[in-house]
Amino acid sequence: MKNGKLLDLYSDYLISAFGQTTATGLSSLLDGEVSHDQMQRSLAGAEQTSADLWRIAKPHVRQIESEDGVAIVDDSIAEKPYTDENEIICWHYDHSKQRSIKGINFVTCLYHSQGVSLPVGFELVHKAERYTDPKDGKEKRRSDKTKNEMYRELLQQVVKNQIPFKYALNDIWFASAENMNFVKLTLKKEFVMPLKGNRKVALSVDAKQQGRYQRVDTLELEPMKPVTVYLEGVEFALLLVKQVFTNEDGSTGIQYLVTSDTTLDGNGIAAIYQKRWNVEPYHKSLKQNASLEKSPTQTVATQTNHFFAALCGYIKLELLKGNTKLNHFALKSKLYLHAIHAAYDQLRKLNPPQLVA
Repeated sequence: MKNGKLLDLYSDYLISAFGQTTATGLSSLLDGEVSHDQMQRSLAGAEQTSADLWRIAKPHVRQIESEDGVAIVDDSIAEKPYTDENEIICWHYDHSKQRSIKGINFVTCLYHSQGVSLPVGFELVHKAERYTDPKDGKEKRRSDKTKNEMYRELLQQVVKNQIPFKYALNDIWFASAENMNFVKLTLKKEFVMPLKGNRKVALSVDAKQQGRYQRVDTLELEPMKPVTVYLEGVEFALLLVKQVFTNEDGSTGIQYLVTSDTTLDGNGIAAIYQKRWNVEPYHKSLKQNASLEKSPTQTVATQTNHFFAALCGYIKLELLKGNTKLNHFALKSKLYLHAIHAAYDQLRKLNPPQLVA
């Protein structure tokens, strides 16, 4: 979808739409200004990439970038239960739901600075390789690139694009020793990451050298008081902090956070990691307000380019948020209310029959 005008029109349509989004729907909306065939050819064109996204996001990132910015990497699944399976629409395990879901699995690098969150890189999980699972004998799909490899590539690109940030943030599924070493030693950045309770740490250099590791959840830790630990496979000391919080249902939860920045205190570690949660409204808005899951496209190219247009729609909503002081959902509600008003006014002009005298 190289034509900038068509991308603008289509991404506006994705923001404005409240149902299925199709090339025919856009053509009808614009009274033929853009034909169905034009839009379909654009969607079926060369697949848009992370580099194309950066060209669009770059001028807006430059407006809000700061040394206090953070780079957040996370993945999500856009559910497509009724679309034919292919290498990007297939079954992916969703850790949050503890089951496999059919849809598009994507990894995003979200840059957050000065209250603004903009996607600066993405990868779709392509499961092009078919294999037979020895456990159940069923044919399945897999990708030739892991999401941890995507994680590292996306952060590498952020550095290459000279986007300033101090901390890389991610959830527990990206908290591998390899990723920690990559952020600290290769990229020369810091990180804050959560650890599973069963991860093992040593409490001194000697203990690490002697292989005396303990499970994190067996340590006697005072909440929010960092301790220095050494993680197997990680070449430098980390600060570990135990965070205790109350869930919505009143139950108590525990989260263990580690950081490579040994100058931080417990509150500082928690405050920085709190910024990671900006990726959750990003995923939600992308799906609900930018029509990510509402396209009936059938090919890898059209599905990829629809995904790309939805990312552009999200960027527009994020920029509108700054201009209007309304969040994405309030903006969408405002559009919906205007649509209802327009429909009601048009109905009144048609002079519908009055059923009550």
